[in-house]
Amino acid sequence: MLAKYREKRNFNVTAEPKGGAKPRLKSKNLSFVVQKHQASHLHYDFRLEWNGVLLSWAVPKGPSLDPATKRLAMAVEDHPVEYGGFEGVIPEGEYGGGTVMVWDHGTWEPDDPDVDANLEKGDLKFSLKGTKLKGSWVLVRTRGFGKSTKPSWLLIKHKDQYASEEDITITKPKSAASKRLMAQITKANDGDVEKAAKADPSTASKASAPVKQTA
Repeated sequence: MLAKYREKRNFNVTAEPKGGAKPRLKSKNLSFVVQKHQASHLHYDFRLEWNGVLLSWAVPKGPSLDPATKRLAMAVEDHPVEYGGFEGVIPEGEYGGGTVMVWDHGTWEPDDPDVDANLEKGDLKFSLKGTKLKGSWVLVRTRGFGKSTKPSWLLIKHKDQYASEEDITITKPKSAASKRLMAQITKANDGDVEKAAKADPSTASKASAPVKQTA
């Protein structure tokens, strides 16, 4: 299940987890993670634990709390469950080179326990219990966009007490794990800070910048 993930990475170079020889056994509390990733372009990786791996989708604009906003989510290769804790810098020149932030994490629960059947049908409804994302959501498969051969989905927030017009990617830009901005994560890992800072809201980047001393 992780063969495609491993084929794309050189674990002698990248600090990304390789994952165990066998997928982890299904846990009682299923984890989810949203990782903000500044690679060749900024996107958010939405991951749900299922059958011992993290099912993964790349969401270019990040999750929206507004039920009227449908976010494109492109299916990508499964990741090891251990990847949910990865925050750091993938070396430039490697697959996905750039900064990765644990933007949100928590647990999730499918509305229907037959997740595989719902994925096959292309309509997965679930609830999130995260630091930033909560309540009812759905992933709906679409016919695809442009010339891409990857399965296309839409990530949509359902109407509930957690729905909002707030742009949470702007108002809550810090890591749910380390409370750092992208530039701060990158600096701590000797990465390209200038590139990473482009993924931080301008007001947050300025607030985190060191104050220049004047005579």
